[in-house]
Amino acid sequence: MSALYLLIPVSLILGAIALGLFLYAGRKGQFDDIEGPKYRMLDDDEDDK
Repeated sequence: MSALYLLIPVSLILGAIALGLFLYAGRKGQFDDIEGPKYRMLDDDEDDK
């Protein structure tokens, strides 16, 4: 039972960190172009070499 007093705050802190990272990634535009990466691997970019 005493482990719950430690694990509940730790889980809340980890959840807050995960939520903060998700919001940070959303503000930086990580989710703006969802369709692009799957087509980008099919492009032949021989000009870049």
